[in-house]
Amino acid sequence: MENRRQFLKKSLGFIGFSSIFFLPLSTFVQKVYGKVKRIILPKRTKLNSLIQKNPKSLDTRNLEITPIENFETMGLTDYKADLSKWRLIVEGAVQKPLRLTYEEMKELPSMESEVLLICPGFFAIYGRWKGIDMKRLLKEAKMEKGATHVTFYGPEGTYEKVERFPIDDILAGKVFLAYGVNGKPLPRKHGFPLRIVARDRYGGEWVKYVYKATVEKILKS
Repeated sequence: MENRRQFLKKSLGFIGFSSIFFLPLSTFVQKVYGKVKRIILPKRTKLNSLIQKNPKSLDTRNLEITPIENFETMGLTDYKADLSKWRLIVEGAVQKPLRLTYEEMKELPSMESEVLLICPGFFAIYGRWKGIDMKRLLKEAKMEKGATHVTFYGPEGTYEKVERFPIDDILAGKVFLAYGVNGKPLPRKHGFPLRIVARDRYGGEWVKYVYKATVEKILKS
């Protein structure tokens, strides 16, 4: 009887172990990485200690908000939008393209979120960003079924920068357009009238002076 129990125990152990190798690789990887937890940053963490970190690996719940006067920035800082001409354009895979003035844009449903911005090797800031609820905006524009990405542009003209994000991140509120920070209007040098806020992404993707969002359907090759 004891030999039989040992046999069954070894057999079941082998089946459990070998099943790992017969799982689809993507499923196995998802199971492993699904268990990886973010590093919870303690209170009074110095933001300068984070400039070499990946924001995706950090739990920022204990961080203190960085005062606006202590915000650092990179890239273009002196672009001046003419609000009499500026429009937020929403186009692409939508049934109802939009061209919104600054005031019309601010009347849209809003959201607010505390998000860490890291420019690797240079600085890290933690702000309370307020901006457009992108899920509601895309609903207003009647986004078409099958949309996969949204591409943002800013500013209009010579220094235009372009970044594309998956629609799932947009709809989940991980990526949105902010017009305010820490309870105040977005300062000019930080992207007024609109800038991208992208949770878990480096500051290089946080396009400033945004004026256009294009909804896209990108087919997998």
